Amino acid sequence: MRHGKKHNHLGRTKSHRKAMLANMASSLIKHKRISTTLAKAKALRMYVEPLITKSKNDTTHSRRTVFSYLQDKDSVTELFRDVAAKVANRPGGYTRIIKLNNRLGDNAEMAFIELVDYNEVYGKEVATEEKKTTRRGRSKATTKKADATDAPAKAEVAADEAVVEAPAAEETKEDKGE
Repeated sequence: MRHGKKHNHLGRTKSHRKAMLANMASSLIKHKRISTTLAKAKALRMYVEPLITKSKNDTTHSRRTVFSYLQDKDSVTELFRDVAAKVANRPGGYTRIIKLNNRLGDNAEMAFIELVDYNEVYGKEVATEEKKTTRRGRSKATTKKADATDAPAKAEVAADEAVVEAPAAEETKEDKGE
């Protein structure tokens, strides 16, 4: 029975799995995006996200804890300097898994795993999108015509309001004078 055993063993011994995940996490931190199998990507996400959360608090203790997992000085330095600064306001979900086609040799499900804040493709699409004000399809020429015809009507309404307000102001002065 496998009660309470939540991690994927990936067909490896504990020491091999630990070394493999440490190497993959170091590569992900250095390169910001790696390609691997879907099962390894999901296991790596469970491994690396707590380390990124720990990197938000830059203390000697947290650096030593992360180093005990990664065993790579350069990765730890980059994690605490660059990555932690980018994910400082994010409450979690630091990685994204994108499924790819199956591998040709053994038909294994492949996937990209990447750090969310380092992807330039998704950020540019959102920034360049323009919001439409209406859902109706109307041309710009008809809106210009409508604005041109509405201008005299708006001026008449403003004039009527001024006329209505003027007598009211005169009546109050006469009432005060009497």
